Amino acid sequence: MSYLKFIEMKNTILFLLAGILLYSCTPHMIPCICIDSRDYKIYKTVTIGEQTWMAENLAYLPSVSLSTDGSWTEPYYYVYGYEGTNIAAAKATDNYKMYGVLYNWVAAMAGATDSNTSSGRVQGICPEGWHLPSDAEWTQLATYLADNGYNYDGTTGGGHTKVAKALASIYGWNESSAEGAVGNTDFPEYRNKSRFSALPGGYCSPNTPFKNLGICGYWWSTTESNTEFVYIRRILYNMEQVMQGTGNKICGFSVRCVKD
Repeated sequence: MSYLKFIEMKNTILFLLAGILLYSCTPHMIPCICIDSRDYKIYKTVTIGEQTWMAENLAYLPSVSLSTDGSWTEPYYYVYGYEGTNIAAAKATDNYKMYGVLYNWVAAMAGATDSNTSSGRVQGICPEGWHLPSDAEWTQLATYLADNGYNYDGTTGGGHTKVAKALASIYGWNESSAEGAVGNTDFPEYRNKSRFSALPGGYCSPNTPFKNLGICGYWWSTTESNTEFVYIRRILYNMEQVMQGTGNKICGFSVRCVKD
């Protein structure tokens, strides 16, 4: 290689590095990845405000259970629509690949009983360096989006009331004609604007085997409402808001992790 070509290549590399540095220092939604060392699965992530979230549902699956099995005190793991106990077979399903795993609250918390730790964080089922979000962290996410131009109608403020479209994936949701709803293709510039890519993974419980795929997504928090119920977040195909609700600890819901 001639000296001139070496200089040209060096300048090209420096130019590309400068572009990457400029991109990383500009305030916007920054896509990245997380590698789970337990199974080497790679997750897309996104930085929204001061938080970095997984942009996919957690899919770590140490075991798999029938949807009719469950417990308030023992961990249970489910794959939507799969009624068996073979991990490899469960992972081979389309629902696992798209929606990840449904966890009861004991499994999501990985044995922790509440969020009263010294850091206020519970790693739970999340990979090292990540944690299960508290109710307050879910609220922080919605508030940031509402205050920074992610309401579907271009308004600002209002917390969770108009940001579901900006959080939801453009795929997988049932259709809706309601204005600003996740399942409506209106306001296309706001559809998954945050890159959070929320999916309607449904849920399960021993009394309600696998329900609401394509209709609703449910995600755990670490924050208890009482001894049996925990604050969760829900996104429905026919609604424009992200809903705070409560879920019974025996249910199987999705998990999104937040970076420490």
